[in-house]
Amino acid sequence: MNGIERKNTMNADHALPIEGLETVYDTLALAIDQAGADKADLFLVKLALLNANALGDAALFHQHVQAALQDL
Repeated sequence: MNGIERKNTMNADHALPIEGLETVYDTLALAIDQAGADKADLFLVKLALLNANALGDAALFHQHVQAALQDL
């Protein structure tokens, strides 16, 4: 098992339940509204970089970006 597979397996153990995802969604929506339309993109980039740093795995972050781009 390579490092990416190992990391994905570990994340599955720490996945948020539906209620946690709903809380995250609500927090994100409120923050985007608070940032305003003119600063929403900057806010999302800053949030992504903070979360990538917390994740500590550039390859896994890349996988998350690719997953988020699906079915837009």
